[in-house]
Amino acid sequence: MKRLVIKVGSAVLREDTTLAIDRLNNLVDLIAKLKIENNLEVILVSSGAVAAGNTKLNLDRREILNRQALAAIGQPLLMKFYKKRFAQHDLVCAQMLLVAEDFDSRKRSDNAKSVMEILLKNNIVPIINENDVIANEELLFGDNDQLGAHAAYFFDADMLAILSDVDGYYDSNPHENPDAQLQKNIDFIDEENLQMKHTPNSEFATGGMVTKLKAAKFLMDRNIKMYLSSGFDLTNAYDFLLKDNHKSGTVFEAKQK
Repeated sequence: MKRLVIKVGSAVLREDTTLAIDRLNNLVDLIAKLKIENNLEVILVSSGAVAAGNTKLNLDRREILNRQALAAIGQPLLMKFYKKRFAQHDLVCAQMLLVAEDFDSRKRSDNAKSVMEILLKNNIVPIINENDVIANEELLFGDNDQLGAHAAYFFDADMLAILSDVDGYYDSNPHENPDAQLQKNIDFIDEENLQMKHTPNSEFATGGMVTKLKAAKFLMDRNIKMYLSSGFDLTNAYDFLLKDNHKSGTVFEAKQK
C-alpha cells in the first residue's frame, strides 16, 4: 500500500461543546507515523467544521444556512489545530474544499487530481472537507463517508480507512443486541442494507452505518479496499494500518473474480 485516505467523523472530533483535541492529536500522530515510518502518502478527509463552529456560536443546526455559517466559522478553527499539531512532526498540511460536482466534471476532477499529486509529491498532508459554506444541497455529498470514498477512487488510493464512533460492522445493532458479532471481513453488501434508515449517533453527524456501507460498496465495485474502525481508541487502527495486523475492525474487500 502506498496511498491511503483516512476519513474521520464529527462524532470523533467533538466532545460536548468543544473540539476533542486529544483525539485530534492522536489522529495526527497516527498519520505522522504512517508517513514517516511506513512511507505512506496520506490524504485526510476531516469532518468537524460545523461542530467546531458551534463552539463559538450556538445556532439551530437543522437549518442549512446555519450549518453553512457554522462551517464558515469552524473550518479555519479546525485547520488551525491541524496545522499546529502537524508542525510538531515537521509536517505541513493543506486544505482542499470540494463538492460532489467536482468529481462529476472531468475538467474539475482532473485539476483537483493534479493539485493533489503536487501536494503528495512534496510530502504535504492534504485535508479535504466538503465546501458546504457555498454549495447548495444538490451539490453536496451530504456526508463525508461518500466524499472519502470518491477521494480514494479519484485520487488513486489503495484503501480508505474510516475512523468512526463505531469499531466495525456488526451482524446486528450492538446497542440493541448484546450478542451482536463484529464482522472482520465483508466481501459482499446486500442491496437491502443500503436502503436502511440513516442512524447517525451524534447530533453533529450526517451519516451513520448506511453511509459507510454505501462508501464501501462504491469502492468494492472499483476493487478498492475499505477499513472501518474506532476513532476514539486508535489501537486497532495502529495494528492494522501500521503493522498489517487485523485484530479488529472491519475490512470491506470484494472477492477477486
